[in-house]
Amino acid sequence: MAGPSESFLAHVQGGVTTLARCWGLTRQDGTQFGFTDHDQDLAFEGWTFKAGTGLTARSLQQGTGLSVDNSAAQGALSDAALREDHILAGRFDGADLWCWMVNWQDVSTRWLQFRGSIGELHRAGGAFEAELRGLSEALNRPMGRIYQTPCTAVLGDGGCGFDLGAPGYVFEGEVAEITPEGVFQWTMSQQGFEGFEPGWFSVGRLTMLNGEAAGLWGMIKGDQSDSALRRITLWEPLRASVQPGDQLRLEAGCDKRMSTCRLKFNNLVNYQGFPDIPGESWEMAVPKSGARNTGGSRR
Repeated sequence: MAGPSESFLAHVQGGVTTLARCWGLTRQDGTQFGFTDHDQDLAFEGWTFKAGTGLTARSLQQGTGLSVDNSAAQGALSDAALREDHILAGRFDGADLWCWMVNWQDVSTRWLQFRGSIGELHRAGGAFEAELRGLSEALNRPMGRIYQTPCTAVLGDGGCGFDLGAPGYVFEGEVAEITPEGVFQWTMSQQGFEGFEPGWFSVGRLTMLNGEAAGLWGMIKGDQSDSALRRITLWEPLRASVQPGDQLRLEAGCDKRMSTCRLKFNNLVNYQGFPDIPGESWEMAVPKSGARNTGGSRR
C-alpha cells in the first residue's frame, strides 16, 4: 500500500488542515457502504461517503508482523446504514474495508491509510465495534496439503473437481415448514425429494435463495425421512428469519471418505486424502507369527 502523496504531505505540513476520514465497505454479497466523519457527504473513486452515520475510528497502529492490526471502527446502528439484524445475520463478517484520510476541501488530496477486512463484531446499546484486520492477516492461514486419511478438498472446489450442477446432487425448492428449533420439514406430498434417499444431504450445505435470509447458508447436520416427513437439520440455525415459501438450495453431502467419493460421486480420481496412512494403533504394533504382515492397504 503506497504512502501519502506529496500533495497530502504538503497539506498536513501547512499548519491548518481540513481532514476527514472516509470509510468504504463492501460486503461479501457485493453491497457497498460509504461513511465519513465529516459533516457533509463526500464522493470520489465511485464511492459516496455519507455524513452523520456516527462512524468513528481509533488511532491506527500497524506493524510489520502477522499479528492483527490494532484498530477498530465504532459507530451507531441505524436503519439506513448498518442495521442490527444484518450484523446479527453475519452479513458484514469478512467485509472488505478501505480507510482514507481526505482533504474535504479537495478530495483529490487523500491518503489510503488502511486496507483490510472486518474481523470480530461486537454490539451493545445500539452501537457496534468492528475489529479491523489488515491484508497480512491472510498469511496466518494454513497452506499446503495435509497428510490425513479423509479427503482435504471441499466438495465442488478446484481440488475436488466435482460438478455440483450434475443431476441428482442438488435440490432447489420452497420451504414448506420450519420449526421453532430451526428444523426444515416437508410432508411426503410436499417435498419433491423423489430420487434423493434419506441421508443424501447430510454434511451438505443449505443456502437460502430469497427472502430475508437470502444469501445465508448453513452446514447440514442431519437429513432424516420417515413415512410422513422429510427433515433437514442444521448444525447452527440461520441468523435471519426464514418463512414458508422462501426458496432454498440443498447440496449433497460428502463425509470425506474414499468409499463415498467412489460410490456416491464416482470421483475417486480426484480424491485428496491418504487412505493408506497407518492409524495411531499402528504405532503400538508388535511382531507376530500367527499371520503374515504384508504392509498392504488396511481397507
